[in-house]
Amino acid sequence: QVQLVESGGGLVQAGGSLRLSCAVSGRTLSNYAMGWFRQAPGREREFVASISWSGAITSSADSVKGRFTISRDNAKNTGYLRMNSVKPEDTAAYYCAADLGRYYIAPRRADEYDYWGQGTQVTVSS
Repeated sequence: QVQLVESGGGLVQAGGSLRLSCAVSGRTLSNYAMGWFRQAPGREREFVASISWSGAITSSADSVKGRFTISRDNAKNTGYLRMNSVKPEDTAAYYCAADLGRYYIAPRRADEYDYWGQGTQVTVSS
């Protein structure tokens, strides 16, 4: 079984920054892509960013391009989402996910992912 635990969420003022972390443990069995998704009240879960196992491929939603940066440190089994210039509309529960068996791909679809974390709340005040 694979476990993912997000951390780093909290309350931040508009224009500020946060870094979310995703610690992965358990038996991954193979390489995996990592994705970040978010869900705000009354909205569907939406794609935020993703990264391939090697880190060579990244993808991000248009709404966060230029503001959010995804990265990973496989030696630490940890992924990151750096959030800069946050906006009130970034307020949501943020989830990381792992897509096992992926080496050179960074999926954008939630249904591609095999394991999910519990989420961490990010609230941006105006």
